[in-house]
Amino acid sequence: MAVKERVGVVVSDKMQKTVVVTVENRSPHPKYGKIVVRTKRYKAHDEENQCKVGDRVRILETRPLSRTKRWAVAEILNREVQ
Repeated sequence: MAVKERVGVVVSDKMQKTVVVTVENRSPHPKYGKIVVRTKRYKAHDEENQCKVGDRVRILETRPLSRTKRWAVAEILNREVQ
């Protein structure tokens, strides 16, 4: 079975070794056709605490690491310039 992966933006890095990533899903409404944006938040494991708020990251599904953490940061795609 293929490993799920998502691309999203880090919105919180306040926890130790964990970041919160929001992933946008844009899809047309079944009846009206308008593009509807749905966002979902994932808690992802960040072993070295490298991710900062605003970074664009790729996350991969892993085994359960805690009660709510089932994803891990695979790579940082774009850094947020501050």
